[in-house]
Amino acid sequence: MASSSDDDEFVILVCTDPNNQIGADISNEEIVISTTDISHWDFPSILSFQTFKIQAHRNRLIEESSYFRGLLSGSFSESCSDCISIEWQLETFLNVLRCMFRCPLDITSRNFIPLFEAALYFGVEMLLLQLKSWFSEVSLSKDPGLLKIQLDDLIRIWNFGLEHANGFVQELCASYLARNFMWTMSSNFFEDVPYDLLLLCIKHPHLTVDSEKHLSDALFIWLDSNTKQLEGSSKTENEFSDILKQIRISLLPLWFASGKRSSGCFSELANESVNSIFRLMKVTTTGSINALGDSDLSHLRIRLTEYSKRMDLSGCPQITPMILLLSLLPNTHSFALALRKSIKEAVSNLEQADGSKYQISQGLLPTLSFEAVQEVDISGCLKLHLEVAIECFSKSFPCLRKVKAAYLLNFRTTTLYKLVQKCPLVSEVDITIDMNPLISSQVSVISSTSSSPVIPLAPNRPYIVDHSFSMTYPYHLGPSLANITKLTMEGRSDVCAADEASLLELLSQTQMLKSLCLRDTNLVDNALCNFSGSLLEMLDVSNTMISGAALNLVVRANPGLKCLNARGCKNLFWTENKTKGAKFSSSYSCGELLTDLGKTCRLEEIALGWGFSYFSLQDLKPAILSLRAMTVGLGGTLPEDALILLPTICPLLESLVLYFQVISDCTIINMITSLRQLRTLSLCYCLGDISISSFNLSMPSLRKLRLERVTPWMTNNDLVLLTQNCTKLVELALLGCKLLNSDAQCIISRGWPGLISIHLEDCGELTKKGISSLFNCTALEDLLLRHNGPGVQRNFILDAALKLPMLRQVSLDLCDASEGDFDLPDDEDESDRYSLRSVKIARCKSGRCNAGSHFAEVLAKPAHRETLVLVWNSRNLVRTVVKERL
Repeated sequence: MASSSDDDEFVILVCTDPNNQIGADISNEEIVISTTDISHWDFPSILSFQTFKIQAHRNRLIEESSYFRGLLSGSFSESCSDCISIEWQLETFLNVLRCMFRCPLDITSRNFIPLFEAALYFGVEMLLLQLKSWFSEVSLSKDPGLLKIQLDDLIRIWNFGLEHANGFVQELCASYLARNFMWTMSSNFFEDVPYDLLLLCIKHPHLTVDSEKHLSDALFIWLDSNTKQLEGSSKTENEFSDILKQIRISLLPLWFASGKRSSGCFSELANESVNSIFRLMKVTTTGSINALGDSDLSHLRIRLTEYSKRMDLSGCPQITPMILLLSLLPNTHSFALALRKSIKEAVSNLEQADGSKYQISQGLLPTLSFEAVQEVDISGCLKLHLEVAIECFSKSFPCLRKVKAAYLLNFRTTTLYKLVQKCPLVSEVDITIDMNPLISSQVSVISSTSSSPVIPLAPNRPYIVDHSFSMTYPYHLGPSLANITKLTMEGRSDVCAADEASLLELLSQTQMLKSLCLRDTNLVDNALCNFSGSLLEMLDVSNTMISGAALNLVVRANPGLKCLNARGCKNLFWTENKTKGAKFSSSYSCGELLTDLGKTCRLEEIALGWGFSYFSLQDLKPAILSLRAMTVGLGGTLPEDALILLPTICPLLESLVLYFQVISDCTIINMITSLRQLRTLSLCYCLGDISISSFNLSMPSLRKLRLERVTPWMTNNDLVLLTQNCTKLVELALLGCKLLNSDAQCIISRGWPGLISIHLEDCGELTKKGISSLFNCTALEDLLLRHNGPGVQRNFILDAALKLPMLRQVSLDLCDASEGDFDLPDDEDESDRYSLRSVKIARCKSGRCNAGSHFAEVLAKPAHRETLVLVWNSRNLVRTVVKERL
C-alpha cells in the first residue's frame, strides 16, 4: 500500500481531462484527495468532478515514473514547484497512480490501450510489466472462462502495437488469435482482422481449428470481404496468396473441396485439393508414405495442439492410419528419419487379407497426449482402420467423450464395446449407417441369394481386446455402457430384431441416455419398453414397428424430451398391434400422445404423420415455441392457414418437411422470407398453386432442397435461377420436372459441384444422352436417377463407383439403360466399388422396361414392380429381388 515514513514531502497534482465535455453530472467544483488513502478512493465520486487535486508523495513519484523523475529531480522549473498540472484522461491517470502506489489494478481489454499509452508516456515500468503479464496470461490460458479479450479490442491492441513498434504486443495478439481461432471466425469482427495479423496467426504453431475445412472456410470468407481493400493496398498478389498457401489442401473433406470449384476466386485451389485427395485415395496404407519419398510431411499433419478440443475428419476418405499416426507424433526435424521408419513398420501390418487383425508396437511410436480433446468425428473415413484409430484415441486423447463414426460398415457393435473399454470417458457415440433397403417388415421378398455363407462369431457380442487387438472370448456387458448419454444407431438393423436380445440388453444398461436414435431399424415394443431411463431429451424411432402405447410410456417417463421423431411408424396408432414383440392391444390416439407432449415437454424437433392435424398443432403450441425442425408426413394434415402461421408459432425453424399438404406461392414466400435461417426445405407431393416465384428469392442458409411432384413446370432456366438463389446446397431432390433436358446435368454440376446427394426422377430427358456432367460432383454419396431418358451407359455403376469414391448408394431403373441392362461390381473385389454399399435397380410395370438378365426368375410376373437390391455389408454381398419399388 501507499504510505511510508520516507514519503513525507507532498506534491500537488492538478488533474484535468482536456477531452472531457462538461455534462449535467459533472461538477465545476474541485475535489482534493491524497495518495495516503489511495486504496480507499471512490472512483465514481472522484470522476464526478471536472478537476481534482491530488496530494502525492514526491519521492514515490520520482521512484516509479521516469516522467516525474525528470520533472521533479532535473533542471526543469517544475523541480522546485509544489504544484504540477496534469492533462490526461482522468480515470486512466488515477489507475496509473494506483499502480505506482502498489494498489491492485483491474486490467481489461477495454482499458489495456489507455493504460499502455499512459505507462509509456509517464514511464511507469511497473505498469508496463503488469500489462505484459496480464496479456500473456490471457493469451496463453487454456481456461475458456478467461476469454477476456473481444476481437474488436484485440484488433485495436494489434494496431496500437504496430504504431508503437511493440513486437511483444504483436506476437501475443497473433498467439491469442491462433489459440482461439474457432471463436474468432464466428465473430462479427472477423472480417476486420488486419492482413498481417491474420497471416501471422495462421502461421503460428498453436493455430487451433477443429478441421482444415473450418480454417479454409474462414479464410475464404475473409478474402471475399477484403478483396477490394487488398486490391487497393501495396500488397502484391503473391503476398495475398500466402494466406491460401497455409491451407493443407490434402486434408480437406472431398465434398467441401468439390463445392469450392464453382467459386471463381478459389476454383484453382479447389481443383488442386480434389486431385490431391484422389492421389491419396489411390495408394495403399503403407504406400501413402512411400510414395512421398523424402518430401516434407507437414502438409499431411492434422492440426492438433494442446488447446485442441475437437478433431473433425468427417468426409475425408483419404485419411489413413499413417496420416493419423503422423499427426500424433512430435513434429521435430530430428524425428524425421526415425519417424518414417517407425510409421512404415507400424502400418506394414495393417494390410491383412481379411482385415481382422492389426498390430502396433507401442514402443516404436512415442505419441503425444492431447488432454483437451473431447470430441472426434471420423465419419466417412473409409481408409481409416477402426482398431488402430481406437488405440490412438486411447493413448493420445485421454479425456475423449464424444465419438462420431457414421457410414463406416466395419464399425460393429463389438467395436462399440471395444471403444468404451479403451476410452472409458466416452459418453456420446454415433454409428449411423444408411438404412438397409431390405427391412423385412417393409418389403416382400421374391428371391434372395448371398455371395458366401455367413457364420458370424456372435457378431453383436463384445470381445476382450488384448494389446495386439486380437479378439478372444466374449464377456458380459457389465457396466461398460453405463456412462453413455447419447447413442445414435440409425440404420443399424443388424442389432435390432436378425438379434433382439442384444438390443434388449443394450437398452437395459443405458439408463443415463439423454439422446437415443434407432430410426430405420427393426425396433419393436419389447426392446423400447426395456429402456428404463428418465433423462431423454431426444428420441428418434422413425420408420420402426413400435406402437403408440409403447412410445407414450417412454414420453411420460421422460418429461425433459425436446426432440421426438416418430414419422413412418405404421403401427403407431393402429387399433390393435399384432406385430412381433407387441405388448399392447388397446387403442391409442395421436391426440393423447400430443396432449402429453404439450403438457410436459419443450420440443426442438418433431416429426409425425398419421393423426397430426391443426388441432394437434394447437395442443402442442406451448411445447413448440423453440422448435427448430418439423416434419409432417403421410397421414398428417395442416391446413394452409396453419402453415401461414407456422413462422410466427415457430420462429426458430431451420428444417421444414411437408408431405401431401395443400400449399401455395404466398405460403412458401412467407416461409422463405420469415425463416431466414432455414437449412432444409422439402415439399413432397403437395397440392396447390406453386410457381417459380416461390423460389425467386435468396435462400443463403439452405443446404437441403427436395421438390417432389410440386414443380412440373420447371425448365432449365428455372434450374439456373435456383442455383443462383440456393448457392450452398449439398442435397438436391427433384421429382416430376418433365421439362428438363440433358443440359440440366451441366447446370446442376456447375451450380452445386459440392452436392453429396442427388435424386432426379421423372425429369424429362435429363439422361437421354447419357451421364457425364454429374461425375463432376465428385463428393456424391447418394445418387438416384430414374425415368430420365434411356441413355444411361451399361457400365455406369462401375464407372460411378470408381469416379465417386464417397458414393454409398445408387438407385437406377432399367427403363433408362441404353443397352437394356447394367454391369454390376464384383462380389468379392472391393477395389472397384470404394464405399458403395447398396445398388437398387428397379423394373417398372410398363412395357418400356427390358427384362434384364438379373430378373430371369421373375419374368412370370411382369405386372408387379420388382427391384433388384444388392447390399454389401461388412462380410458379404446379398442379392434380393422384391416386389416393391425401392
